[in-house]
Amino acid sequence: MRSKLSKSSVKESIYQAFHECRLITFLLFQDMDEATFSSQPDPDFSPVGWHLGHIAYIESLWLLEHSAGSPCLFPQYRKLFAADGLPKSERIYLPNLKEIRYYLDTVREKVLEYLEVANIEQQERLWRFLIQHESQHYEIISFVLELDRRNEELGAPSGDKRRWGIERETSYSSVSLSSQSSKLGTFTEMIQIPSGEFEQGSNSSDALDNERPAHKVYLDTYLIDRYPVTCGQYRAFMEAGGYQNSHWWSESGWQWLQTQSVTQPLYWCSDAYDSKLHGDDNHPVCGVSWYEAEAYSRFVGKRLPTEAEWEKAVSWDARVNSHRTYPWGDEEPTAQHCNCVDVARRRHHLIGNTTAVDAYPAGQSAYGLYDTLGNVWEWTASWFDGYKGFQSYPYTGYSQVYFDHQHRVLKGGSWATCPWVLRSSFRNWYHPGVRQIFAGFRCAAD
Repeated sequence: MRSKLSKSSVKESIYQAFHECRLITFLLFQDMDEATFSSQPDPDFSPVGWHLGHIAYIESLWLLEHSAGSPCLFPQYRKLFAADGLPKSERIYLPNLKEIRYYLDTVREKVLEYLEVANIEQQERLWRFLIQHESQHYEIISFVLELDRRNEELGAPSGDKRRWGIERETSYSSVSLSSQSSKLGTFTEMIQIPSGEFEQGSNSSDALDNERPAHKVYLDTYLIDRYPVTCGQYRAFMEAGGYQNSHWWSESGWQWLQTQSVTQPLYWCSDAYDSKLHGDDNHPVCGVSWYEAEAYSRFVGKRLPTEAEWEKAVSWDARVNSHRTYPWGDEEPTAQHCNCVDVARRRHHLIGNTTAVDAYPAGQSAYGLYDTLGNVWEWTASWFDGYKGFQSYPYTGYSQVYFDHQHRVLKGGSWATCPWVLRSSFRNWYHPGVRQIFAGFRCAAD
C-alpha cells in the first residue's frame, strides 16, 4: 500500500505514524484473554476492548464518512463504540477480540486507500488529530490494564519493573528548599525563572484545538522545582501524618479525602518491595489526585505551578527568545530524552514503569528542569479553559465541553505516553479527584 502513495512527504509521515501507532496498540492486546478484554476494573473507565473498538469507530467516522463521503462500514457498532452511545457500565458486552481486530483492519485498509487521493493540504490537521486520538486511548488502555492487574493482585508487591537512575550531572546554580531539605532528601533544588514574556501554546499542524492559538504571556519572577516530587519526598508527607491532618488540605480537598479514605498514592509500592529496591525513592510519586498534590505542596511551604509557569520553564529558551517544541529543542523524543513509549523499537514500553527523576540529563529544558516530558503527568494549578481566540476542532465535544471549571490541567506526559502527543504545549485535563492516571507533580513558589 505504501508504494502506491504519492511522494508527498506529509502523506509519507502520516502513513508511517498510522502504521507505527497501530503496531504498538496491538501489542497491548497480545495474548490477552477475553475476561481482561471486556472487564471494567474501574467504574469511571471503559473496558480496554471498548477503547480498541472506539479507535476504529472514530477513524471511520471522520475519514471515511465525513471526509470521503462513504457509508458507515459497520453500522451495528455505531451505538456501542460512540462516546455518547452507551453508559460505561454497559460497554462490557463486546464482540470478541478477533471480531474487533477485523473491524480495525477493515477500516484501516479503506483509510489507507483514501489517503492516496485525500487532499492532504486541507486535511492534514484531521489526520494528525486521529493519530493522537489513538495515542490517547493507548494510554488509557495502559492504565486500565494496570488497574486490572492491581485488582487481581489485591495489593501484592509488584514485579521488579523499575530501574535505577543514572548519576546526576553537576547541577546548575539553584535555590534550595532549606526548611524541609533534611527531611525530604535530594532533588529539592528550585530554579528561578526571570520575569518576562514567553510564547504559550502552538499553531503547528499537530496542535490540538485547546493548544491554539499560540500567544504571548507575561509572568513575574517565580521559582519551580528542578525535578518532580519523588516517592522519598512524598513519604515524608505520609509519615508526618499528611493524610490525617486537615491543616495541609483545602476545604474541597479534605472533603474529597473523607469520601475516599486513602492513605497513600494509588501506585505506591509496598514496604516489602521498597526494602528490596531502595532506589525507588528517586522515582516520581505516581497516582496522586490534584488534591493530594495540593496538600503536599502546602506541607512543604510551596504551591502548584500554574500551567503558564510550567510551560515557560519547560519550553522557553530565553537566550534566543524562542519557544521549543520539546524541552531539549525540536528533535523528536528518543530513549535518550525521556521515559515514554518506545516506538522506534516497536515495543509496548521500553521500561514499563517510572524511572528516576534524574535519569535523562539530555532531556533538560533551557532553564535546567529535569523530567518534564514522560515519566508522570504533572498537575498544575490551572483550570482547563480555552485560550483567547479558541476555535473548536474537529468537534465541540473534544475540548470545549470540558471548559466547565471542573477539570485541572496536567502537563508533560507519562511513561505510557506515545511520542505523537508528547510536547511542551500539549494539555491534558482531568477532574481534581482522579488518581487512576499516571500523574505526579512538581512544586512552585513566588
